[in-house]
Amino acid sequence: MILEKIRYIIQDELGIHARPAGLLVKTAAGFPCKVMVGTPEKMVDAKRIMGVMGLALKQGQEMVMTFDGEKEAEAAGALAAFLRENL
Repeated sequence: MILEKIRYIIQDELGIHARPAGLLVKTAAGFPCKVMVGTPEKMVDAKRIMGVMGLALKQGQEMVMTFDGEKEAEAAGALAAFLRENL
């Protein structure tokens, strides 16, 4: 059961490009819980750069992040702050 979920509209005019994608993966990898990112149509492991880059999310698109497992609330808080600061 997924207890934590974030919805976020991409603000960066370049969308999710290499630099923020790498930072997102690094931030997600710092937590033991399962972190998924994507759209309602396609979700990928947020700890894998190729999956995150493959989403090709653009400015104005809504992305969803889900967290399941140990320290999911902390992960959700850290990644919500990351999104506001970087995307």
